[in-house]
Amino acid sequence: MSGYQKTREHPKPSGLRLVKGLSYLLDEQFRFPGTRFRFGIDPLINLFPIFGDMAGFIVSAGLVLTMANKGASNKLVVLMCINILIDGTIGAIPIIGQLFDFFFKANSRNIKLMEAHYLEGKYQGSGRNTIILALFILLVILVLLIFALWKLGEWLTGN
Repeated sequence: MSGYQKTREHPKPSGLRLVKGLSYLLDEQFRFPGTRFRFGIDPLINLFPIFGDMAGFIVSAGLVLTMANKGASNKLVVLMCINILIDGTIGAIPIIGQLFDFFFKANSRNIKLMEAHYLEGKYQGSGRNTIILALFILLVILVLLIFALWKLGEWLTGN
């Protein structure tokens, strides 16, 4: 059982600690003084047009691929990709997207999905071909994000 910690009937890969830590850094690392509101570096890097959106997307996609590699079900991977799609699409909208990034926290949502999967047995389904499915979904999302950012760039420059 090395590398796995048994929780009820569902094994939880121990390597997921890195995923949780990175998610915390992206979505929850800092707190506004005097409040309980937390935010991470994701909305901060998204202040840089195009670069920030792409960087956040790539890191989030990497987290989902790590989950898929650790045995997440197809259903769980699809739910996680939907969170990334929502975050990437709305996050790419100037001003509204930056504000949205402070509140939506796709990576934290994905960690909650992951914990429900491993601790409560939710979101079960076939684990076969999960990596291929995740790569395909993330590629489609990436293409849509690049297209949206391209059109935004054309609109901003007047071309």
